[in-house]
Amino acid sequence: MTPHNDRSALAKKFAQYKADFPILSQTIHGKPLVYLDNGASAQRPMAVIDAEQRYATSMHANVHRGVHTLSQRATDAYEGARERVRSFLNAKSSNEIIFTRGTTEAINLVAQSYARPRLGPNDEILITWLEHHANIVPWQMVAAATGAKLVVAPINQAGELDLAAFKSLLSTRTRLVATSHVSNALGTVLPVREIVAAAHAQGVPVLLDGAQAVPHFALDMQELDCDFYVFSGHKLYGPTGIGVLYGREALLEEMPPWQGGGDMILSVSFQGTTYNTLPYKFEAGTPNMSGAVGLAAAIDYVDRIGLADIAEFEQDLLVHATHALTAVAGVRIIGTAADKASLVSFVVDGVHPHDLGTILDQDGIAIRTGHHCAMPVMDFFGLPATARASFAFYNTKAEIDQLATAVASARALFI
Repeated sequence: MTPHNDRSALAKKFAQYKADFPILSQTIHGKPLVYLDNGASAQRPMAVIDAEQRYATSMHANVHRGVHTLSQRATDAYEGARERVRSFLNAKSSNEIIFTRGTTEAINLVAQSYARPRLGPNDEILITWLEHHANIVPWQMVAAATGAKLVVAPINQAGELDLAAFKSLLSTRTRLVATSHVSNALGTVLPVREIVAAAHAQGVPVLLDGAQAVPHFALDMQELDCDFYVFSGHKLYGPTGIGVLYGREALLEEMPPWQGGGDMILSVSFQGTTYNTLPYKFEAGTPNMSGAVGLAAAIDYVDRIGLADIAEFEQDLLVHATHALTAVAGVRIIGTAADKASLVSFVVDGVHPHDLGTILDQDGIAIRTGHHCAMPVMDFFGLPATARASFAFYNTKAEIDQLATAVASARALFI
């Protein structure tokens, strides 16, 4: 990370990047777009759009199976993207990188291929109260099918994991820990290194949902030492429909394929099938080649900027947003963890979040409102929904000030 003696130098660096995102130059209802829904999907820079277009116009063909030039080009690009992801995560081998449709499919793959064959009555899967539905429902499905039990570690009023309680819930019955790295509803950064260490001390593997973590800070699978890590490309300024499962190679070797079809086999007869080697045995059918190429381009893009600088800049945005919104009468921030990513979830007295989102849209401001696919979090705080502003490095303090002003104006309509 480049040292920054003042915040203005950092802001000046990041001011240039907004121009890389063509969608951000438009107006909404006659107002310049202020896009603050990055936790749902970040926007794509021209570098990613161009990479996908190059693939579509010069190399599109099916991978791994053709001897003709286009197929070889597509295969090289696709496998090059896998290696780019490996490097980005500092995984030991490209065999540990499985392409999926996104975080949700990656979690389901682990649930069905790793957990389901191993679980039985009295076994437990330990998650936390902070999880996205995608890290709850697959485990409920596996538990229902196997007789296992889903155990949930509690959180406190700040929206932080009760780590002592989590550790106390680890037992000889625990077969897997699955937890968010960053809460999508509150922005809480979970103590994942302590979680992994505590679980591994009892021989329990750990899956981390990194969907909300990968855009905000650098990751190192060998240092983090988790067993599975999952994320989606569209959170990382890449395409939709592409995601990644990182898995420890020894575990992936033991796991049976989840889906059957082309490319995940070495030989097929009516008497039986021999499955392909890693990573291909988990990638049945024609993959999302252009998505993988776009994801690799997105990784190149954020690496050129520098994830350490991105983390510093976005933390500055988070601090500014926290102050700006709490200064508005009637606003209450939900989720006040000491360690947060650049996301603020809040409610406004007398204004339903859906109404607030609709009013802000008239000012060109895009935020997310609702339960954020985290209904247990909303239930914990006794809320039907919150408004959520989630920031990227192309956002500015001026945009946050616009948000705060618009929230205050919206509340005035209901007083």
